Amino acid sequence: MTYEEKIEKLFNRFPSYQKVGSRAYKPGLESMLAFDSLLGHPWQKFRTIHIAGTNGKGSVSSFLAAALSGGGRRIGLYTSPHLVDFRERIKIVSEKGFEMIPREAVEAFLDKYEGFMESEGPSFFEITTAMAFDYFAAAGVDLAVIECGLGGRLDSTNIINPLLSVITNIGLEHTAYLGNTLEEIAFEKAGIIKPGVPAVIGEINPATRPVFERIAAERGCELVFAPETECRLSAGGLDLPGEYQRQNLATVSAALEILARKYGIGADASRIACAAHLTGLHGRWEKIGSTPDIICDIGHNAHGLRQVFEQLKQVAPQYGHVHIIFGVVSDKDVDAIAPLMIKPDGHISYIFTQPSTQRAMPVRRLAYKLNRYGISGATASTVARAISRARKEAAAEDLIFIGGSNFTVSDAVACLQ
Repeated sequence: MTYEEKIEKLFNRFPSYQKVGSRAYKPGLESMLAFDSLLGHPWQKFRTIHIAGTNGKGSVSSFLAAALSGGGRRIGLYTSPHLVDFRERIKIVSEKGFEMIPREAVEAFLDKYEGFMESEGPSFFEITTAMAFDYFAAAGVDLAVIECGLGGRLDSTNIINPLLSVITNIGLEHTAYLGNTLEEIAFEKAGIIKPGVPAVIGEINPATRPVFERIAAERGCELVFAPETECRLSAGGLDLPGEYQRQNLATVSAALEILARKYGIGADASRIACAAHLTGLHGRWEKIGSTPDIICDIGHNAHGLRQVFEQLKQVAPQYGHVHIIFGVVSDKDVDAIAPLMIKPDGHISYIFTQPSTQRAMPVRRLAYKLNRYGISGATASTVARAISRARKEAAAEDLIFIGGSNFTVSDAVACLQ
């Protein structure tokens, strides 16, 4: 089979949570531990930093990888989901920039462990996690930044014993798996905190702080809340320009301070300014078109979309008109999201759409739900058609914003490439 056929088989035989939702979710570490044993525990051959949280994981992971990749280091970077190319999940970042895992390495891994995968039935995320650890070990990375998938305690990545654990923030998402309260979700995310391993928490929330303090005390860990430390990083000139990056930078600053103080691991903070370029991160308040400006952001839950719409309100006066293309997946809490959205008026308009995934919320259903909150707009059956309509309606001085879901942004990037 060709590379494309093997990737297609991987997605069809072992569907990802991002693609099909709950039927791909597989809690517990048994399968991952068995796969890791078969591979010879590759993660033990390099040092790691573990990142969990509701939002900001990808940005924090990329900031850290960029900063740590100075001085000749090779930094593994494992994130999810990807937007266009499967290989975006597994990268090595160096002074020259990033390299995705080669197609040949993906094919070799899938061929070598096909028997195990067929007999044991690991999840898609367990397979990609095992592939990342195996590749990083073979490539001889100095350190790897590992982003959790869903949760923390039972996440496939949670077999590692890192130098540092980072939890960006806590919001109400994936409640069917992680709990219905912030405290319950914080407990699941705090599962990545290991005995004696320092931990950084990126926000202070009176509901979740006691959870982190209790677990850190039980496990004998140094615990740092980033907002209580001095942020030594500037948000000026970032190629990841979202306003929400200020909180992520404070988290990164606290993490780098611990790495330097406890382990003598230095960093080149100047590289953070071009983290998106150095690590290949996309979809975070990213400009993907001009005349008119086209900006996309993968914020997809109430916690993240609150920040996205706040920034839209800030930039809207700079444009003649703002055209918002918005699509979500079917399990999103539209009732929680709608109150955060900007009401349409003579300056703001919406085009509702649905991304090309099995999980997409049908566009008419999305329009109906939002209409109940006074948010009306046109509809388009695909993201490509929504973009085509917006471009026909937009003047050169307007803004087209695309968001609501990773998949909406993925379709947009593929359409505009």
